[in-house]
Amino acid sequence: MTNLEALKEYNLKITNPNKLLWADLGIDKTAYVKYLMVLSPFILRYSKQRLLTSIRYPDGVDGKSFFQKNAPDYTPDWVPTFNWHEKDYILLDDLQTLLWLGNQAAIELHTAFNQVSKPDHPDNLVLDLDPSKGQVFEEVIEVALWAKDMLDGLGLKSFIKTSGATGLQVYVPIEEKYTYEEARDVNLFLAKYLSDKHPGKITIERSVNKRDGKLYFDYLQMWQGKTIITAYSPRATEYATVSTPVSWEEVEAGIRPQDFTLMSIAERLEQRGDAFEGILQMRQSLDFILGYLNNH
Repeated sequence: MTNLEALKEYNLKITNPNKLLWADLGIDKTAYVKYLMVLSPFILRYSKQRLLTSIRYPDGVDGKSFFQKNAPDYTPDWVPTFNWHEKDYILLDDLQTLLWLGNQAAIELHTAFNQVSKPDHPDNLVLDLDPSKGQVFEEVIEVALWAKDMLDGLGLKSFIKTSGATGLQVYVPIEEKYTYEEARDVNLFLAKYLSDKHPGKITIERSVNKRDGKLYFDYLQMWQGKTIITAYSPRATEYATVSTPVSWEEVEAGIRPQDFTLMSIAERLEQRGDAFEGILQMRQSLDFILGYLNNH
């Protein structure tokens, strides 16, 4: 989209339109909102009906930021919200809300692992692969491909996206009958399997100071009330990267987080489409893994 007609349709006005959000890249708030319009069909596909935590950068990505869980007092009445644990979370369900968030300089959009209608049931098993300081992205790719081989061996189809920062996140669509407790048990089982098989490369140690330069398989993040960067959300990085679903073939060929940015994502989506789309309809059973765990 090359204009802001949608803003007029929703009676929204950009405040401080020339405020630079990525100063080094020359991306001001007006340009940012335009990028969000392009991304909106894809962001909304994965953010709907999920508790939203945004990270706002009122003075741009080089300035101070803050997490926002509770909808502020000035939130318009038309922005959908959901009260959970005494907080009114915004639900990123429509373009109008996304544009309003963009005007608030909400750069990063993090959503829950479950839809609000099923508060204790995630719909994806998420393997969050987070490199330690000093590791290169090729090492993250290596571990991701090991994870894929492991999941293939279990008969589970998986999808992958960049975090937009330094890591990769592997998604396994699952039936929405499993509790967070059960999903975490499976995630821990997978994490321990990989870390035991590759002890020099992977750790499940939560303490950063005890990871010894190994890649962290974060099995704890996937939990009720916690969030993860949503697919196609921008990130507050120097390259204006986007958390982008990619194909496993691309991962094998070699990718970098900075390959996927606000400036390049539209062309990619036009040429390749949405590599994550398959997770929306697919539901896979974890019964056989949970059965194994219950018997051992």
